[in-house]
Amino acid sequence: MSDRAAIVLQARMGSSRLPGKVLAQIGDRAVLAHCVQRLRAASRLRVIVATTTRDEDDGVAYEARRLGVDVVRGPADDVLGRFVIAARLFALAEVIRATADNPAVDMDAPQRVLAWLRATRSEHVVEGGMPYGTAVEAVTADALLRAEELTRRPYDREHVTPFVRRDARFHALEVGGPSTLHRADLRLTVDTADDLERVRRVFESAQSPSSHPVPLAQLIAAAGTVPAGVRDDRRSGVHDAR
Repeated sequence: MSDRAAIVLQARMGSSRLPGKVLAQIGDRAVLAHCVQRLRAASRLRVIVATTTRDEDDGVAYEARRLGVDVVRGPADDVLGRFVIAARLFALAEVIRATADNPAVDMDAPQRVLAWLRATRSEHVVEGGMPYGTAVEAVTADALLRAEELTRRPYDREHVTPFVRRDARFHALEVGGPSTLHRADLRLTVDTADDLERVRRVFESAQSPSSHPVPLAQLIAAAGTVPAGVRDDRRSGVHDAR
C-alpha cells in the first residue's frame, strides 16, 4: 500500500449521548482499542487517531499512543479540520475515514474502499448495505482540502464528508458492500448505553479462542442471538460520531 494513504480514526470523549464511550470496555479492551486492532488487522495502512485539543481527550491521545498509533489533535467541533491537519502533517493523498465508536468495523473494508477509489478515480467511496457502524469511507486528501475551503456549514465540518458526498463539484460513489455482509437492519455501533451493552453481549457471544479479531460475518451471526436494539434505516454502515 502507498505510504500516502492512511486510516484516520476520529475519537473524542465528549459524546453528548454517551460521554467517554471510546474508552469504555468491551471485554478486555477499550472500544478505541477494538477499532485500532481491527483497522490494522487486514491492511498495511498507517492508523492515525484524530482527537481534540481539549484536556478531556488527553486520555484518548494516551491510549492511542499506547496502542502504537499516531495522534493528531485539533478543534472539537471542526472534525473536517482535524482530518485536514492529518492529511497535511502526513502528506496524505488518500484518507480512509473511520470512527472510534465502531468496535465491529469490518477489517477488510479499508482495502476495499481504497481499491474502489483508485479504480474509479472517484474522490469519495462508501459501501452500502452493511450493518450500521461497520463501514468506512475513502476520500482523497484533495477533496478534503477543497471541502475545507468551500464549506463553513457546521454540520459539514462536524461530520467530515457530507459536503463531498452531495456537492456536484465532487465525484462521490456509493457501492454495495460484500453480499455476505448485507445486514442494513443491524446496528453494531456504540452511540448509547443500550448500544454499548448490546455490543458487549455480541462480542461475548462471538468469542474466539485466538487473539485475532473476530470477522464481521461471525459478529453478525452472534448478533442474531442477542435481542435487537433500536433500528437505524440509513443505508451506509458508516457512523457519523465526532
